[in-house]
Amino acid sequence: MRKLIYGMNVTIDGYIAATGDDIGWSAPSDELFQWWLERELASGLSLYGRKVWEGMSAYWPTGDQQPDATAAQIEFARNWRDTPKVVFSSTIDKVDWNTRLVTGDAIAEITRLRAEDGDPMSIAGATLAAAVMRAGLIDEYQVVTHPVLVGGGTPFFTALDSWVNLDPVERRTFPGGVLLTRYETRR
Repeated sequence: MRKLIYGMNVTIDGYIAATGDDIGWSAPSDELFQWWLERELASGLSLYGRKVWEGMSAYWPTGDQQPDATAAQIEFARNWRDTPKVVFSSTIDKVDWNTRLVTGDAIAEITRLRAEDGDPMSIAGATLAAAVMRAGLIDEYQVVTHPVLVGGGTPFFTALDSWVNLDPVERRTFPGGVLLTRYETRR
């Protein structure tokens, strides 16, 4: 069975984007970007909701060609293009860059993918992750907390029908007071 990991940058008050989809507060240090790169290199499949897909596909297909791209950004862009991706959306009709589109039941498809053998899968996008979280499919949470309060926006966590018990497995501090906390779901 594949492991399903949900991880994103989060504000202290629990948002992945401020009102208006503003993520300007989440610019990573070089050290944090390297951690995200290592996470992406370890993932065998990326699962995206529409909004995250649109943001990622607007930049990363040519991110390695930017004049100020670092070595880590170049490697991230190349890996992003090569890694298989699945986008879950009923509002778009085309995807590129080693990606397939699923317009039907996301939970059924993610359950099927999770049952396969293979490298871990990562999931990004609050709406998609919320449905998957409620279905009890997430095996690990990677919460990268930035020391900022934004007062509203898109939450990282969703309302749940029952508690989810977690075991802490890692805590690490990055420059600027950014804190990574990893939790595994207790099954």
